[in-house]
Amino acid sequence: MKKRVYRKSVFIVTYSKSKNKISYLILKRKLHWKGWEFPKGGLKRLETKRNAVKREIKEETGLNSLKIKKFNVSGKFKYHKKFKDRPRFIGQSFSLYACEIPKKKIKFDKLEHSDYKWMNFKEAMKKLKWTNQRKSLKRVNDYLLK
Repeated sequence: MKKRVYRKSVFIVTYSKSKNKISYLILKRKLHWKGWEFPKGGLKRLETKRNAVKREIKEETGLNSLKIKKFNVSGKFKYHKKFKDRPRFIGQSFSLYACEIPKKKIKFDKLEHSDYKWMNFKEAMKKLKWTNQRKSLKRVNDYLLK
């Protein structure tokens, strides 16, 4: 049996700017767990993290990235249970990115998500379920306000 490992992934705090206003995109998760999150996803074999960001944004929003910023933030978390579609993995390790996209209607993957919302920072902080996501959002928001 193969050793169980952490799945390499990217967290992508996705936002749109208009005038002096920043709106964050969060998606309502329905696959593996229920709750609000920002776009994220695992790296494919031999894929760079930057390319994974571009691919995940396109898959999870239907839009192309306008601007991508890598942050010197990483972490990992364990899954709360085993997933049939991820038998080798005990959790995920992640690297943090921010991605600006146009504020348009989102075409989300209906297998993974059931809804989306554009929110300001305070609203998004209240909706996000996991601590590592809230910390990531705060880091990106602090950067964008500089």
